[in-house]
Amino acid sequence: MEPVAALEWIEGLPFAVAIRRSATLYMFVNAAHILSIGIIIGAILPLDLRLLGIIRAVPVAVIGPFLSRAAAVGVALAIATGFCLFSVRPLEYAGNPAFLTKITLLFLGIVNALLLHLTPQWRAAVKGGPLSLRVRFSGALSLLVWSGALLAGRWIGFLLE
Repeated sequence: MEPVAALEWIEGLPFAVAIRRSATLYMFVNAAHILSIGIIIGAILPLDLRLLGIIRAVPVAVIGPFLSRAAAVGVALAIATGFCLFSVRPLEYAGNPAFLTKITLLFLGIVNALLLHLTPQWRAAVKGGPLSLRVRFSGALSLLVWSGALLAGRWIGFLLE
């Protein structure tokens, strides 16, 4: 299927048509998307600050697993609600540089988190061990990537006609 045809198919999905036709439904999906972003940032920001050693009051072993799971739930909800919002105007979003930046950063953030969670350094940190340079670097990268994704997401509306 050609990219334009795929985007037109997405635009014709029943839920996309329903969201486009109902300002109330669009408002609720948009609010759910914002809530999911809040969950992501609310979980990732304190975890990254802890990994960087800026916040030291709570051990990584205590907050790491919980905040990681909360962030994963937020990401899953953001992807689901974001796809619903994307489906309303996929042709416009697909050509929007801010949207493309946000999607790229979202992908990088997910890959960074997955790679971190697969390392023995992460497993050691959540068992109370020291925070390695690899774990700290991942926290710094995460902080930059997710902040960038948030900014790119806000930028989208300014570039749509």
